Amino acid sequence: MTKGKLKFISGIALSMLLLVACGDATDTSSNGANADTETYTINIAYGNQPGEPIDELAKKWEELAEEKSNGQIDLVLYPSSQLGAEKDVIEQAIQGNNVIVLAGYDFLLDYVPDAGILTAPYLTDDTELLRKITDTEWFSNINNQLKDKGVSVIIPNVVYGERHLMTGKKVETPEDLAGLKVRVPNNQMSIKTMEALGAAATPLPLADLYPSLQQGLIDGAENPVSVLHGAKVQEVSKYLSLTGHQRFIVSFSGGESFINGLPEDIVTILKETGAEAADYGYEVLKETDQKVLEAFEAEGVEIVEVDTALFKEKVASVYDEFEDVWSDNLYNNLLAELENLK
Repeated sequence: MTKGKLKFISGIALSMLLLVACGDATDTSSNGANADTETYTINIAYGNQPGEPIDELAKKWEELAEEKSNGQIDLVLYPSSQLGAEKDVIEQAIQGNNVIVLAGYDFLLDYVPDAGILTAPYLTDDTELLRKITDTEWFSNINNQLKDKGVSVIIPNVVYGERHLMTGKKVETPEDLAGLKVRVPNNQMSIKTMEALGAAATPLPLADLYPSLQQGLIDGAENPVSVLHGAKVQEVSKYLSLTGHQRFIVSFSGGESFINGLPEDIVTILKETGAEAADYGYEVLKETDQKVLEAFEAEGVEIVEVDTALFKEKVASVYDEFEDVWSDNLYNNLLAELENLK
């Protein structure tokens, strides 16, 4: 069978799965039911494994939304990329399916390039500032541009974590990355960042990370430690280099057409309970990170402290790569916004 046919069949399979999962968003107990008795079923898609901080956040959101809506909101969780890769599910959301997806700003830069700067390497070392930036007029402008592209941000400031490198070979400097194939998310910010550090960036869905390591198709991965542990990277790769090359907040976003079709009070509940769940998830993440480092050491992983200045110097070129697609003076404007939030 040809590669083209395989891709075609894979596309059909993904579409069928999404059609099954993303059915009619509303359900009523009888033909005479009104908006007050309708149940709104919304699928929540993310690549993380059960038990990771993102999964715990999603479960809390499910609980809070159901409680506050008196059962009208039914969030159905799909962890582990069950509905497909992040990029694909974002597209399905834009097309109007009843799905809200964990969408990183590194992926949303495909729709609004300026959004991608929130995931640029070594932008800031303060996660709280990144969360606060979503309350500014600067972000409101980004949000409006995303709406124009069919993306409705429901939770803007989910803390995903600080990204580090985990490899089969000890990495202490960027030079140690030469020739190593490192799995990255399939977006331009992640690819260009890893290439600038000297590795061969290998974009793969998160679900393909572990088997690719096992089969020797890649030499390592990068992600927050909780995600690396959830993906069981430590079973194959025994060196964790604390590069902290990107500090991520991400969004939970749906399609603008689908969200606009929901009653206003339902959308309000989704956003309010989502904000509460995001705060909860951040606390879970902070508690989890130290436990994961201890677990890594117990499983034979060597934790490597690196001079981040060496890595930061290498990725300065990434900002130049996006200069032509970003708005004028974006980097300096955002730095000023972050400074004002201190």
